[in-house]
Amino acid sequence: TYKLNVTPGRTYLLRLINAVLDEDLFFTIANHTVTVVETDAVYVKPFQTDMLVVTPGQTMNVLLKTKPYSPSTTFLMAARPHVTGPATFDNSTTVGLLQYKTKKGRHYISPPASSNFSFIMPSLPAFNDTNPVTNFSMKLRSLASEQFPAKVPLKVDMRFFFTVGLGTRPCASNQTCQGPNGSMLSAAVNNISFVLPTTALLQAHYSGQSAGVYKPDFPSQPLIPFNYTGTPPNNTVVIKDTKVVVLKCNTSVELVMQDTGILGAESHPFHLHGFNFFVVGQGVGNYDPINDPANFNLVDPVERNTYSVPSGGWTAIRFLADNP
Repeated sequence: TYKLNVTPGRTYLLRLINAVLDEDLFFTIANHTVTVVETDAVYVKPFQTDMLVVTPGQTMNVLLKTKPYSPSTTFLMAARPHVTGPATFDNSTTVGLLQYKTKKGRHYISPPASSNFSFIMPSLPAFNDTNPVTNFSMKLRSLASEQFPAKVPLKVDMRFFFTVGLGTRPCASNQTCQGPNGSMLSAAVNNISFVLPTTALLQAHYSGQSAGVYKPDFPSQPLIPFNYTGTPPNNTVVIKDTKVVVLKCNTSVELVMQDTGILGAESHPFHLHGFNFFVVGQGVGNYDPINDPANFNLVDPVERNTYSVPSGGWTAIRFLADNP
């Protein structure tokens, strides 16, 4: 078990990363609070909290100020998954140990290794409790100072609306599949399930030989609109293809990603390779293109490279496509 030995009355910088595959993680340290100062290598307005939510692939830097004395107990650092989807998952809690060094003479010494010690276990939200996730994410704000400005694109050149979720495709004849009616589950964006090409996309693009490798006509919105978080459509079969969005350099982009409830609503972690983006808005239910943009934060939205579309909701981001 991981042990973190600390000295009383000091401040420690903890660098956290969620290295799991699919689930957000709740993280806490018993009887301690931390100050969040950075997410995905970008400063945020500092705030104190006793519980963190970290999405797969996200990083977070927090300051831990230790107690001014050496408690005669061990504090558990604990993490457990936040789960929203219908799939099975590991409903366990992983722990590390926060131990205080004790003073001997003029020096502090680490506690002896022993299996007989008292410890304090922290409390964590239920695995399906979404309120703490929403509350935590709403606290994240860019520092937006003169030294570290939040360069949010105020003028938008291109807007996209992507649905993200699960669909189905026929099960191969030599396989047994556990989707609806024996089908295979398939992740899709705007009902298109990406087919990996044999030639690298950038290689094909820069060599001018994209024909036959990818199609530059990825839809900017769903081909068939429906009640995304309500009753699912009768046809849930996805399209398998290699389609991409092609942007001109220095295009300012607004992208809204909408979770669907086709095979059950769930949160979807996503990463934008090669860029940071600003999370200007998020909400529950179906995105309203008429009323929701009025509530976008264009002053100090959090700047990240990895985020999560909330279960049964949507996330709006803006970024400048300046990294060809």
